Amino acid sequence: MPTHPALTPEPDFTTAQPSRATLLRAYRLMRTADEMARLYEENKAVTAKYVHATARGHEAIQLAAACILGPQDYAAPYYRDDALLLGMGLTPYELMLQLMAKRDDPFSGGRTYYSHPSLRRAGLPTIPHQSSATGMQAIPATGMAHGIKYLEGQEVISNEKSVIKTDKETLTSTEGNTIPHSSLLITNSTAKPLVLCSIGDGAMTEGEVSEALQMAALHQLPIIYLVQDNEWGISATGREMRSMDAYEFAAGFKGLHRLQFDGADFLASYAGMREAADYVRQRQGPVLVHARCPLLGHHTSGVRREWYRGDNLAHHTIQDPLPRFHQQLLELDFTEQELQALGEEARATVQADYQRALTAPNPDPTTFADHEFAPPVVTQETGERSPAGADKALMVDAALHAVDDILREFPEALFYGQDVGGELGGVFREAALLAKKYGDARVFNTPIQEAYIVGSTAGMSAVGAKAIVEIQFADYIWPALNQLVEELSKSCYLSNGQFPVQSLIRVPIGAYGGGGPYHSGSIESTLLTIRGIKVVYPSNAADMKGLMRAAFLDPNPVVMLEHKGLYWSKVPGTEDAKTVEPAAGYAIPMGKAAVAQEALAEKLQSGETCVVITYGMGVHWVKTASRQFPGQVEILDLRTLNPLDWEAVHFAVLRHGKVLVLTEEPLMNSFAESLAGRIQRHCFRQLDAPVFTLGAANLPAIALNVELEKQMLPNPDKVAAALRELLAY
Repeated sequence: MPTHPALTPEPDFTTAQPSRATLLRAYRLMRTADEMARLYEENKAVTAKYVHATARGHEAIQLAAACILGPQDYAAPYYRDDALLLGMGLTPYELMLQLMAKRDDPFSGGRTYYSHPSLRRAGLPTIPHQSSATGMQAIPATGMAHGIKYLEGQEVISNEKSVIKTDKETLTSTEGNTIPHSSLLITNSTAKPLVLCSIGDGAMTEGEVSEALQMAALHQLPIIYLVQDNEWGISATGREMRSMDAYEFAAGFKGLHRLQFDGADFLASYAGMREAADYVRQRQGPVLVHARCPLLGHHTSGVRREWYRGDNLAHHTIQDPLPRFHQQLLELDFTEQELQALGEEARATVQADYQRALTAPNPDPTTFADHEFAPPVVTQETGERSPAGADKALMVDAALHAVDDILREFPEALFYGQDVGGELGGVFREAALLAKKYGDARVFNTPIQEAYIVGSTAGMSAVGAKAIVEIQFADYIWPALNQLVEELSKSCYLSNGQFPVQSLIRVPIGAYGGGGPYHSGSIESTLLTIRGIKVVYPSNAADMKGLMRAAFLDPNPVVMLEHKGLYWSKVPGTEDAKTVEPAAGYAIPMGKAAVAQEALAEKLQSGETCVVITYGMGVHWVKTASRQFPGQVEILDLRTLNPLDWEAVHFAVLRHGKVLVLTEEPLMNSFAESLAGRIQRHCFRQLDAPVFTLGAANLPAIALNVELEKQMLPNPDKVAAALRELLAY
């Protein structure tokens, strides 16, 4: 297979020369990366216990990229970037701790793969958590840049002399005034921060990468996309995977500046990355760098080069950046002796660090469950739920007012999604006039890009912006699941608690009045299979307002499911969804159920009662149905589905002995069935009847015709029939 053609550096790429000290450091670290790769191969019986990849062949561009980064910056490396990490200031020992999944691995405490960093350390660029980075990192990285631009645009940081401290300190302006509720993480620096997103060329074909590039170009965000092109995926070649390379592909994004150079040449790479960084720091827009480089190591330790590379490996070896850099330094009057000394220093360091890492302690098995979530902020009900003289509010208005209160109080908060900005303010008017009130930088429309809407919140959170986003209908959430699962839900756990993602994702949900198959779905059971996210589902205006604030303040990802049929209380039987509106600042802790209707004491005493455990629209179906059984039906409104208030569920079951679990979802394999099984398992001796369940018909979609819709969904009559059977059992 012929090697790729040599690239002619642009003139500027030959004039920006690094200092002598930078050249020596780069050479030492290039030798260090080479020695690490060699050691890993020689000791593969130990080092290949857990899968890993090395930078071998990519060292020049990675070390050049590290040279442009400062402590004010953010980086999203990919799994081959161990040389980049060395350049950023990590030691071989620290990288080896992750290689061997040791306790003191600074990134994850032994929880994730080699060169999958998460790091918040003074003096170094911040590296938020990301997944295995085959394209998925582009959206969170772009979210970081989006958050930086937003925060820079706010008055509190409009002056570069403003001092912005960590999230546990206060924010102080140049006048010395404390700004409340700020957790902005951009540090004071004469250089404006940028984001470096490193990515392999094979990942550029991912649709999510296009979403990221689109938003970066559209909003002119401060980000560099560094595409390291070695012409391989795993065993698939570039010509098999794409019709154009990343440089050619980027031409389609107007406003995305492009650079291209030889990534195996350190001097050309250094000059090129400096040009890219200067362009971004001057806030001229985003840059895509296309750097060609050879792949000299294995794809990973588990997919070895000798299995498929053939003659291609020999062609790539000719472009090895290490001997090329060695020769360049000799031509720049460095001596062979000083270069050999640096090589010997690198070898000694790698050998010593390896021996040290071998004996480092493993994680304590008892800590395996730590950091699923960061601790919640709201742990008890606060504020006034029913202030004197307050009017009743619709659920949609309570949601609107809750977001309005948040935007007014927290300058780092912003709200975006499809159609929530501009004149419309949401297809349900749930964001009406917010864009006019707070400006298009804080409340804005996005393209039809659900993956970006959700995934960008991880990046926003990492830089201190606090995003509220909306997926227009629950049926539209599916393109976002990759980001929700891989980037948001795992971040706190896999970063060992360093990077919980603060994200509030609003999702209108549910069926009523002929919404049809793509505007009526219920998705909670799917969401509840995702560990590491919280799911709330209010049934009335007061709970909507209190849970909205708690969800915003929570440091973890929260999905707020909002039933469209309850927004305006127009559906017969939903009048109680309209409640007295709580005061601003009212909050309800997540994971706390509420008794929405109590059974009469005398009925309970005589054993004539049951409890219905439900949420959302189910609360109102039961209220209507229970009029046929006065005083006999208690309703436990879960309000939060994860974390579940099991204590309240358990108490209600013991209190009544007869239970119906009600959901709007198709029943088979649903959350409702799972909860019923759990009740059966843990409360069996206290039950006076089998646990009843009721849900929608087990069909793939809700039909458009309203009569067909009625046949599929639960309703008060169906609930009453189930209650009659349960009470008579």
